[in-house]
Amino acid sequence: MDKKCIDYTLYLVTDRRQMSSETVEKSVGLAIEGGASVVQLREKDCISREFYELALRVKSITAPRGIPLIINDRIDICLAADADGVHLGQKDLPCREARKILGSDKIIGVSAALPEEARQAQADGADYLGIGAVFATGTKSDTRPVTPEIIREIRAAVTIPFVVIGGINSENIKQLYGLGINGAAVVSAVVAQSDITAAARTMRKAAQGL
Repeated sequence: MDKKCIDYTLYLVTDRRQMSSETVEKSVGLAIEGGASVVQLREKDCISREFYELALRVKSITAPRGIPLIINDRIDICLAADADGVHLGQKDLPCREARKILGSDKIIGVSAALPEEARQAQADGADYLGIGAVFATGTKSDTRPVTPEIIREIRAAVTIPFVVIGGINSENIKQLYGLGINGAAVVSAVVAQSDITAAARTMRKAAQGL
């Protein structure tokens, strides 16, 4: 996969606690039908074997469609399932160390809420950033608020792509237009909706305005 050609417009983050579908795999498939362009598999409460097997099942959906599969936090699962990459938080293994383990071909994303964190991630070899939380969210409790001013500062500080995350929906995303963002990372705005495909389609259309 050519990392320079990845479409970050609609970056789907899974959450089995919020999804309206019976399985994570079905949720992912329906979202891709609606326009999800990247999928991050986030499993905070899975045992390793279950996470690995789920990653393989999700990969069987994403890979044939050319959709990058990113594993949240777990470098070991990324390698074992041969996923496309990993997303790391500020409390996870540093990006520079992850790059040594994963090599140059894997995608590495890093969460950031400050310009200095963004600069450091880029220097350490990150391919993209996840910036947030831009709005209040019930998905995570340990988020840090990011204002439009901070987003502008981050855009000026780095050249790599970044997506914004945190309580984003098809209406409030309009407050973020014109800030140089490459995409929107969403959870409940897609996976929690009764019609996931339609929700993804609506969200993608809104995210294209970024």
